[in-house]
Amino acid sequence: MLYRDLLEETFLAILSNKVRSGLTALGIVIGIGSVVAMMSIGQGATADITSNIQSLGSNLLIVSPGSQGGVGSNVRQGQGSAQTLVLSDSDAIKENISSAVSVAPTVSTKKQVIYKTNNTNTSIYGVDAEYLVIKNLEMEFGNFISDSVKRNSRVAVLGPTARDDLFGENVDPVGESIKIDTQKFTVIGVTQAKGGTGFGSSDDLIYIPLTTAQTYFTGSEVLSNISVQVESEELMVVAQNEINTLLLERHKISNSEEADFSIMNQSDIMDTVSSVTGALTLLLGAIAGISLVVGGIGIMNMMLTTVTERTREIGLRKSLGAKRKDITMQFLMESIVLTVVGGVIGIFFGWAVSWLVGKFGDMTTVVTFSSIFLSFGVSAFIGLVFGYYPARNAASLNPIEALRYE
Repeated sequence: MLYRDLLEETFLAILSNKVRSGLTALGIVIGIGSVVAMMSIGQGATADITSNIQSLGSNLLIVSPGSQGGVGSNVRQGQGSAQTLVLSDSDAIKENISSAVSVAPTVSTKKQVIYKTNNTNTSIYGVDAEYLVIKNLEMEFGNFISDSVKRNSRVAVLGPTARDDLFGENVDPVGESIKIDTQKFTVIGVTQAKGGTGFGSSDDLIYIPLTTAQTYFTGSEVLSNISVQVESEELMVVAQNEINTLLLERHKISNSEEADFSIMNQSDIMDTVSSVTGALTLLLGAIAGISLVVGGIGIMNMMLTTVTERTREIGLRKSLGAKRKDITMQFLMESIVLTVVGGVIGIFFGWAVSWLVGKFGDMTTVVTFSSIFLSFGVSAFIGLVFGYYPARNAASLNPIEALRYE
């Protein structure tokens, strides 16, 4: 049988019962569309989280007070309650770690901030000039805290969300005075929006000089964390080990398992997030794939019905010389065409759903060529798997009994 004749016979058979063929293909459309949409949501979440982590800075190590207890470890002081990092630790890292390009000590606290009748409760970060470089911050208005700012100066830089809460959207508040707790501060700048991350939103922060935060709010040289930007990604592990050794020596700790600090590697965070979001994407795809199986069963059911209805036609074809493989190919092709057409429509359906979710659902969605090719391949595979059994039944019919079938 010529392939042209085979395709012609296939389309004629499918179009002879449009409603049934359409409803059968609908199962595949919904299944493929669900897979594409779900995978795009999962991949979008991966891209969004990865982008947010990278926006925190590049080649970043974060040294925090308190140890990271593993499973079965004794309960120790965690970050926020421990007071084991001081300003001299940050200075020591600057002086002794050659691969450290920038080092930014940070003090954080949460305070009530007031401007006239408006107020907000937000995080106050005491930082120095290097924080701007390490965190990839850019200014929308004014200037960031610089080395020229006098010790204990009461000046503040607002994140855009904090600015909006106090002054309103798109207002330039440079030169205005705000009250943090009981202290009056002069606004010298506003950072550009970066968006929220799993570590809190950098947009809803207020930055003040490190010495000012220590003088007015903490009363000591204790730090909340130390951010270290390493020269290159290849030196991240080396720098981490060097900092670990340096701080153990400074804190007079001989056993590394008893360290009163922890070092978080940005690369490790990225790897962990990628593995978790990758598993989430596969889970979403697997859940959506269940509807594909249901669609495949619908294909098989329709093809079995078609074989029954066309039993006399099959007998006639076999009596005229059609071989088993010709009958098998005829019915298998019908199944494949139905699933492939349904798959193509399903891909566009899934892309449309993904676009709508990204447009109106405030979520990042990413439709990749790999998910499209996977969906297309799965639809063709379903056509083969679920179409083979009905096609084999058609090919195995006895022509004499088929011709007698009423």
